Amino acid sequence: MSQSVDRALTVLSALADGPTTLDQAASRLGVHKSTALRLLRTLEQHGFVHRQRDYRYRLGGRLFTLAQLALESIDVREVAAPHLAALNERCGHTVHLAVYEDGEVTYVDKLESRYPVRMYSRIGKRAPLTASAVGKVLLAGLPDAHRREVAESLEYPAYTPRSLRTPEALLAELETVRDQGWAMDRGEYEETISCVAAPIRSTDGTVIAACSLSAPTVVAPLTALRRLVPDLLATADAVSLEYGGNP
Repeated sequence: MSQSVDRALTVLSALADGPTTLDQAASRLGVHKSTALRLLRTLEQHGFVHRQRDYRYRLGGRLFTLAQLALESIDVREVAAPHLAALNERCGHTVHLAVYEDGEVTYVDKLESRYPVRMYSRIGKRAPLTASAVGKVLLAGLPDAHRREVAESLEYPAYTPRSLRTPEALLAELETVRDQGWAMDRGEYEETISCVAAPIRSTDGTVIAACSLSAPTVVAPLTALRRLVPDLLATADAVSLEYGGNP
């Protein structure tokens, strides 16, 4: 890497922690103030750095514009595919990728299990918000007021005896999901199917998708799936890191 590019990236990384003076930038780079000033002025001309009235420098708007454009050009399904395939290969269970859009959860990718029993789910099929692990993960990632608004607008059918039946029950479980960082479906949609799910996050920490492991209870009971949660979380973090740099 060229020395100038390396210095520019070092300065931008330093500014991510907050506004910086010229002296601090020069110290961080290990160069004379005049060298740091030339670099900062060049970055300022291109909009990557902004000089404040107190003469400290902060990140410029151009950087955020490029970051947003970069994210918009990334397909989370494409980024997640190799990581989900590796997870599927390691555990052998069905793997799903789901997203939340317009009040609904939709499966956007699926990898079948290696055993002969197949799940009814498919790409494009909607998942129940109140009775699926991916639905809980995606709802838990919503801002507090929006999460409550959605929960109170939903219907709560009794898919199985274990289904959550009230907004209060769902909201309480979503708090648990937020605290522990993953969700589970205890046979709440299909009595013979269990599932665990984890969030995939964007640069700002927003939950943009959920990945999950599902299995018939005759093959792997919920206790067996819960032992795979660390692997599932590591997979979700790897996708988050590649997608937006924020596991």
